[in-house]
Amino acid sequence: MTEELLSLPVPSVPAADRGVAWLRANVVRFSNGSEHERRRALTTKLIENVHATTLDELANGLGLPGALEDIALIAPSYQPHEAITAEADAATERLAGSHDEETAARIGLLVQAWAATNALAEHLRAGNPGPPVPITRRIAEGGVIEVSLEGHPFGHGAHACPGRALATKIAKNMAFLAMHHQDEPLVLPNAWDYTSAAALHAAGFRAIGTTSLGVAAAHGIPDGMGLAGQQAVALAALLKDLPCPVSVDLESGFGMDAAELVAGLDAAGVNLEDGRPHGLASVQDQAALISKVKERAPGVFLNARIDTHWQGVALAETEARARAYVDAGADGIFVPGLTEPRDIEKLATLAPLNVLAQQRTPKELGNLGVRRISTGSLLFRAALQHTVATARAVRDGGVPEAFSYAEVQALVSPGTRSDAG
Repeated sequence: MTEELLSLPVPSVPAADRGVAWLRANVVRFSNGSEHERRRALTTKLIENVHATTLDELANGLGLPGALEDIALIAPSYQPHEAITAEADAATERLAGSHDEETAARIGLLVQAWAATNALAEHLRAGNPGPPVPITRRIAEGGVIEVSLEGHPFGHGAHACPGRALATKIAKNMAFLAMHHQDEPLVLPNAWDYTSAAALHAAGFRAIGTTSLGVAAAHGIPDGMGLAGQQAVALAALLKDLPCPVSVDLESGFGMDAAELVAGLDAAGVNLEDGRPHGLASVQDQAALISKVKERAPGVFLNARIDTHWQGVALAETEARARAYVDAGADGIFVPGLTEPRDIEKLATLAPLNVLAQQRTPKELGNLGVRRISTGSLLFRAALQHTVATARAVRDGGVPEAFSYAEVQALVSPGTRSDAG
């Protein structure tokens, strides 16, 4: 029934030659029939080759660099049922230049992306499964009606949002960044395949990471040797459809062009480590790598893993590396093996600090300044142990508790791939 209602015409808007009223009258969002088809084709063409990880990049791709402050003024007046403010009209005129359909399409796309990504990002951050915009309006026999977007957060049919993929990607990036700046640390469980990730999300975790050991070992490949790049990338491609942000462990880049690798993943975050199979990369080389990745994919959260503690290097070098990586653009730092409270507190002042799960509660680690707690390979190793223990129990005459067949089928059904992701 909802799909039928969403297929009804949208309310018409009056013609106008300036300001927000002109914008409404010339965008695909508020048009029907052949006019809608023409404008939708134009809109689709404008974004088909745009690749963006942030709203700023999207604005640049649409030929509207530096437009977001004006877009934020226009957005509250954009919908026909909202009042138009003088500020919104002035902002529209600053961006318009010429009053043609293509200009309107560029501005309209950015307005809708700004509103959708900000709303969706907040829903993802808070773990709210509802649509970012709860209702839309259609013309029925009795007049204008409100139609719920539950189950169709980006619309349906002719009026489905053409920028859904871009908006979702940017919103996940925004949400993941925000999760590192909350009162409580982000607890990030690390999955090794689609089903483990889906199960963790279904259990209430708002973001999922991957584990390089789990991914490599599951394919019979040693970890930390840069040999499981193909498998890591393949898993990232599967996980991009999860309705939550995903961070991918890339070791040190698997010998690939790390900037292009990150830009092509559709991941909200990545781990890049300075450890190499035979020691540590130089600070200069790793900082240059980080800088290159952030320039190519500025909206992807880059967690700079510093392997000094695992290699017995003093805190002073850990701190120097952390400062250099943050200066190069890293969004956070990750020091596996870091457990000493004074060391944690010192490094936590430099950037959002990620540590591995340890014998402290998230609240205790948060009080030390930690912003993210990863499980690393723990879940994969625990799963292996439980697998062996379960097989032994069966051999000895018992059947331990496990997910049911139906529960696992549900985790991989199309319904787990939400329209929000």
